[in-house]
Amino acid sequence: MTKFSAIILVVALTAPSCNRHALKTDASGVFESDEVIVSAEESGQLLSFPIQEGDSLRKDAIIGHIDMSNTILQKQQVEATIRALREKTTDPLPEIELVRKQVAVQQSQLAQQIMERARTQRLLKGDAATQKQLDDQDAGIDQLQKQIAVSRQQIALDQSTIHTQNSTISSEHDPLEKSVAQIQDVINKGQIINPISGTVLAKYALEGEMTAIGKALYKIANLDTITLRAYITGSQLNALKLGQTVQVYIDDGTKKYTEYHGQVSWISDKSEFTPKTIETKEERANLVYAVKIRVKNDGYLKIGMYGEVKFSNDDHTR
Repeated sequence: MTKFSAIILVVALTAPSCNRHALKTDASGVFESDEVIVSAEESGQLLSFPIQEGDSLRKDAIIGHIDMSNTILQKQQVEATIRALREKTTDPLPEIELVRKQVAVQQSQLAQQIMERARTQRLLKGDAATQKQLDDQDAGIDQLQKQIAVSRQQIALDQSTIHTQNSTISSEHDPLEKSVAQIQDVINKGQIINPISGTVLAKYALEGEMTAIGKALYKIANLDTITLRAYITGSQLNALKLGQTVQVYIDDGTKKYTEYHGQVSWISDKSEFTPKTIETKEERANLVYAVKIRVKNDGYLKIGMYGEVKFSNDDHTR
């Protein structure tokens, strides 16, 4: 056998072996995630903002503070006004209680006068008293009755006046209380609260910088489950349905593939032109459908990583 013939034989023997390790899939795409850009809800200096890219944050964690000193002073000023209003309110009980005691004294005097009048009437029948004495007692009784009536009217008037006065103060108090609540809400927004559990992908601001309402502070995404956006042709639509389990493969860098189980979570109902970076089974058909496949991340899957999909459980090598 010549040297040239030996080379041909080696190529012939190794070629099938290489083909057996070639991956045969139905679609391909790029991994992505639902990213959240967290922005400042108030303006001011970033007093603390210690997070770093790659940090894992839990949901509702306070991860920074914006200087809200001026707003806190505004709240304290309104609270001082509320305290001053409370001091202006009048407790009607002491004043009314004093008048009631006066009425009690007057009623006691009236009872005494009525008893004296009855005694005078008996004496008058025996000519032991005069008509003038009886008339004077009648006048005294009448005067006491009028004094009691006036005192009772005074109680009602005091109650009405104090109630009106307190109602006026209360009408000023309620809006101030609401103002305090609104200011407190602004102060609360000075706390930077992380909205979702996930990993910090990018940090856009530094501690000590000035920030403003709506200015982006950092970007975060939950990478526990990551999404592969792939593209299929119209002829492949019948092979896929929502909730279907598929096989996802990524190149591990050694000409081998790592397999993951994925679940179809979304299928576009409209076709689109093939993205330039995507190759489909049918040599980049003009119109394709986007699908999303959710894959549980073991830590090796990254945003922007290329992945391939196989719809069935058939042998994926040839």
